[in-house]
Amino acid sequence: MELKDSVLLITGAATRVGREVALYFANKGMHVSFSYYMEDEPWLETKQAIEACGVQCLATQVEVRDKDQVENLVNKTFETFGKIDVLINNASVWLKTPFLEISESEWDLSIDVNLKGPFLCSQAVAPLMLQQGYGVIINITDLSAFQVWPGYAHHAASKAGLVALTKSLAYELAPKVRVNAIAPGTVLLPPDPPPAKVAWAVEKSVLKRVGAPTDVAQLAEFLITNEFVTGSVYHIDGGRSLV
Repeated sequence: MELKDSVLLITGAATRVGREVALYFANKGMHVSFSYYMEDEPWLETKQAIEACGVQCLATQVEVRDKDQVENLVNKTFETFGKIDVLINNASVWLKTPFLEISESEWDLSIDVNLKGPFLCSQAVAPLMLQQGYGVIINITDLSAFQVWPGYAHHAASKAGLVALTKSLAYELAPKVRVNAIAPGTVLLPPDPPPAKVAWAVEKSVLKRVGAPTDVAQLAEFLITNEFVTGSVYHIDGGRSLV
């Protein structure tokens, strides 16, 4: 698939890794539709930065747990650009609570945003991709799907479910639509992280460094352009999953 003049729909891209991935592809000539959750997010600044790359951009406030809002996002994107070439399910929540203290509402929030959201977005986009004869879906999971992180049982369950969903979609939507997942390690620390946090992230990496959002974007580019890859989950973690 050629990136220039193709259309990317990415959820949760007003800030952090999602924003950097969206900008990466905008610089490659892709038109971008992205969702954001809160009105006070810097979505307008992100939209303007994407448009400054010389491409079109659509920004929409969306609750990815809501089927009607997701379908509206997909329909608006298709009406604006006439196609959707790539969907990246990036929107996510991170909740940490010891297992015995996880409330039902916390469990539901993790599952609904991290798993139901990608399900709804993929289900809304897939018919359009199948009709146009091609398409790529990329789900952003993380290492909690494969490792034990105390305090993150609800988060890990949602991300492991996303891995299973990825493989199921890859099988059911083939051969026209390819579906893969990316499992990042530490690729973006919080602003002004304490030195101990930085040291921890470096120590956990076999490569002894923290990654960057561009590492995720470059892997996503590979998954978009290599047309013989589907149903795979790629770790991009500096070797953290090895230890």
